[in-house]
Amino acid sequence: MAPTLTPQQESALRQRIDTWTRELGFSQWAVSDIDLTAHEPYLQKWLDAGYHGSMEYMARHGLRRARPAELVPGTFRVITVRMDYLAADTRPLQVLASTEKAYISRYALGRDYHKLVRKRLARLAELIEGAAAAGQYRAFVDSAPVLERALAERAGMGWLAKNTLLINERAGSWFFLGEIYTDLPLNPDPPQASKHCGSCTACLDICPTRAFTAPYTLDARRCISYLTIEHRGSIDPELRPLMGNRVFGCDDCQLVCPWNKFARHSEEADFQPRHALQDSELVALFLWDEATFLARTEGSALRRIGHEQWLRNLAVGLGNGPATPRAMAALASRLAHPSALVREHVQWALDTLRARAGNAPGSSAARQPIHEYRPAPGDSRP
Repeated sequence: MAPTLTPQQESALRQRIDTWTRELGFSQWAVSDIDLTAHEPYLQKWLDAGYHGSMEYMARHGLRRARPAELVPGTFRVITVRMDYLAADTRPLQVLASTEKAYISRYALGRDYHKLVRKRLARLAELIEGAAAAGQYRAFVDSAPVLERALAERAGMGWLAKNTLLINERAGSWFFLGEIYTDLPLNPDPPQASKHCGSCTACLDICPTRAFTAPYTLDARRCISYLTIEHRGSIDPELRPLMGNRVFGCDDCQLVCPWNKFARHSEEADFQPRHALQDSELVALFLWDEATFLARTEGSALRRIGHEQWLRNLAVGLGNGPATPRAMAALASRLAHPSALVREHVQWALDTLRARAGNAPGSSAARQPIHEYRPAPGDSRP
């Protein structure tokens, strides 16, 4: 039987949740209902277009993502939490502009957020269950078919932006989301009623591989985050030159978003960069053997791609960089690698660098400089 709450009980519980979320390091929490029917046509259209690429699990779960009560029967409300993750002083623009450096998405520089956020979210669920003395609670952090950004928008935590990320008007988009599915009858918070991207297309224009087919629509098959993390096979040779030095994920669309001037740096120790990964050279990372890779990525989101894919990505980055003797020698050292996938990308990189060295100075890689947002006269954007 589902629990009930009097107005006084709910008010007291919400005050306690406010305290617990702060103590657990969450930046915000809110409650939504489970009505995501408005998102179902968009999700189905995206799947029908094949934009999920080789992420079969997206198609396998289908519309279940938009139906919380099908995932966890009895679900009546969803509690969504937000946790800021951007560490200070990681100099993303400078690293992107340094062709001999490796760019790693800022969310992956520290400890794997799945473990940290899930543990704290599970603790929050335990605390709520103990205080309410009733109810069912299931915590999720990128671990189940959950339409998390839509739920966060439904809870009033921000809007789904043109780059498909959730933007909060007081915190930008550099944060993680987590959810608790419950039958606890909390009153939902007011949903986000409007979007605030206006006429801005900075995120769409900056995408190195032109992965956005339209505002609010991402073809994952062209997205560098997908190519470097989710995609396990050979990277399309036409896309390789466009990837630059991005070897794990891509933050370009966040770096140019004007709303991210409101982003708050995380004080969470586990999100601080490890092993100087925020400012490492491509050659140095490429020379890690598998034992070193496993040791340096322990507890990190980088571990999930494995050493073979790590080398594949770094080979592309090296191929897009300068034809230095160190880069050429490092690549040549992997020509006989046991993996055909690695050998293919190493050979491509070597051929690219040799052609570059034998022709004109400079890089043949298509690069578009990223600049911090500067408002034009009369521009009402933030």
